[in-house]
Amino acid sequence: MKSLCVPIQDTQEFIKELEKQGELKRVKTEVDPDLEIAEILRREMYSNGPAVLFENVKGHSMPVLGNAFGSMRRLEIGLEMTDFTEIGQRITDMTKMDMPSGILNKIKKLPELSKMTASFPKLESSGLVTEMTSKDASFDDLPIIKSWPNDAGRFITLGLIATKHPETGVRNLGVYRMQIIDKTHASMHWQKHKRGANHGDISKDRGEKIPTAIIFGGEPATVFSSIAPVPEGLDKYLFAGITRKEGIKTVKCKTIDLEVPANAEIVLEGYVDPEDIRDEGPFGDHTGYYTPVEPYPTFTLTGIMRRKNPVYVTTVVGKPILEDAYIGKVIERSFLPLVQMFHPEVVDFSMPAAGWFQGFAVISIKKRYPGQAKKVMMGLWGMGQLALTKMFVVVDEDINVHDMDDVIWAITTRADAARDTIIINNTPTDTLDPASPLVNLGSKMGIDATQKTKEEGYMREIQQQVKVDEKTKNLVDSRWSDYGL
Repeated sequence: MKSLCVPIQDTQEFIKELEKQGELKRVKTEVDPDLEIAEILRREMYSNGPAVLFENVKGHSMPVLGNAFGSMRRLEIGLEMTDFTEIGQRITDMTKMDMPSGILNKIKKLPELSKMTASFPKLESSGLVTEMTSKDASFDDLPIIKSWPNDAGRFITLGLIATKHPETGVRNLGVYRMQIIDKTHASMHWQKHKRGANHGDISKDRGEKIPTAIIFGGEPATVFSSIAPVPEGLDKYLFAGITRKEGIKTVKCKTIDLEVPANAEIVLEGYVDPEDIRDEGPFGDHTGYYTPVEPYPTFTLTGIMRRKNPVYVTTVVGKPILEDAYIGKVIERSFLPLVQMFHPEVVDFSMPAAGWFQGFAVISIKKRYPGQAKKVMMGLWGMGQLALTKMFVVVDEDINVHDMDDVIWAITTRADAARDTIIINNTPTDTLDPASPLVNLGSKMGIDATQKTKEEGYMREIQQQVKVDEKTKNLVDSRWSDYGL
């Protein structure tokens, strides 16, 4: 693996590193961006296959990269770490940092303060992405794919959508799909609860269009940061720097007032007009269902910046488990320290990929008082994007939240349906939830699968768990090789 002292700088460097470690295959046969690329990628994703670089794309000279983040190993390579909780820990460490008083204490704190400032983005006059610029841009110049037969058309699926808060100037990156309408227009599917949509709503109230950039590629940490649900008010470019322990380089766009990553492959510049609303969809989504036709605002393309020989980065979604599941698992691990900062009783946290991450979560806690499991549920439903999670199961610390057999055992032996299940009606839901009775509005379910106490109305004697005694365990351990098993 690359030296941890020098983070991966761009997508093409990432491709070389993946190939060096046997995590990438090149396809030289001509492939069609209309359905064929997507089906190849799905087969590779479902079979735990490698990243794929399509070098001969019908109608285009630009290669297409897919499944680049489709395994924990590839994410370890891209983010250059194996313990993703480090990311959240860096943020919590910053929040706990006391500002020193007195010259001696300030000197002692310099190493810690320098680590923090090293994560800030750095504005450059030029970068890899400014090698070629033009105001004459067209979506037709890019090998944008169609993923499913009933999709409404071609969709951008891994474009990093850059906006900034119209009032505070805090920058955001999000991954919102975009349906191509014509050469210079595309629907912007930023859901109601997403930060980009909030920026759009504020602009609409001010009677303004919102400058928007679509970024393809860049440092793996920047791609990850665009998907991560960071705390409100935290600049996504700063979060990327925190993730990689080195600030990213940015450049100014040519036709709009935004900064974008200098090492991106391609940047499409333009604006979203909140008054220009058009139908978007259907689209085969990560729930495993087509999302129906719905109205969304329109992006207008005003310019392009790109490398001389860029790579177009894409992904496909559908019924889990596909590439997005692995990115979700890293988000889960990296945000555990932040969850624990607000809820110190939390031991571990899991959002199984089969529940498309927004549908189901399991939390283990160190229980100290009656009703604590429900307290944790309520608290987590009030934390950012966790407000959209449909179902929480809370278990004791002896349960492995990543082992569904263990979780099911806890539910069936420690939860009573009437006593330990709570239903909350008329709450926000994920826009893509195919089961909610209304778009964006449905219900929540919580299951308290912790061991109950008398204070919680459990009047029976707590049954003793069956466990091997230490003497027998040690005996069998010491003689295991003798058994010939």
